[in-house]
Amino acid sequence: MTKQQQTSKKQKSKFQVKENSAKSLVYGTIIATLIALTPYIFTFYESVPNVKVWDTFLFTYSSNYYTSAQITAWTLMNKLIPLLLIFVWFFTSRHWWYHALLVPIAMYVYQVIEIFNDDLEFIDTSKQIFYLLPVMAIVVPSIYLIRVRIFDKLNDADKTMQDLEDEFKIKPKGILGKLKDYF
Repeated sequence: MTKQQQTSKKQKSKFQVKENSAKSLVYGTIIATLIALTPYIFTFYESVPNVKVWDTFLFTYSSNYYTSAQITAWTLMNKLIPLLLIFVWFFTSRHWWYHALLVPIAMYVYQVIEIFNDDLEFIDTSKQIFYLLPVMAIVVPSIYLIRVRIFDKLNDADKTMQDLEDEFKIKPKGILGKLKDYF
């Protein structure tokens, strides 16, 4: 390889690093702004009128169980904001145990669905554990197996726990890259 090709290759790699860091900065700024805005997003329920039937040009919502569209919106925000924050945590985590976050994600998704089920007396019911069992049956053993592999490697090698965690960290792919891994 000639010096000119080596110089060209170095310049390309510097450009890629700058491009990746710029993307990372943009994504980080968007995520930080979204997290900072969650208290304001929560107060969106105040813009919903305190009426039983809410008519808009897009839809009509009738609040049978809660007797007020605003109370329904407040209840929904109480579930969506933590769900949003857990999603951010899930998609930005690089730790080996981040799949454990699927359990609370499944729980909050179930609770959001139950908010719109007007026949229920309570949102947080004891039945939700039965819907979470399939998720937990996959996630918990998987995390335990990863933990066992880490401790096996720890006993076989002279690595610290931090070195092993770094081995199991998922390299940043971005949100679309992580979604492609699941679908």
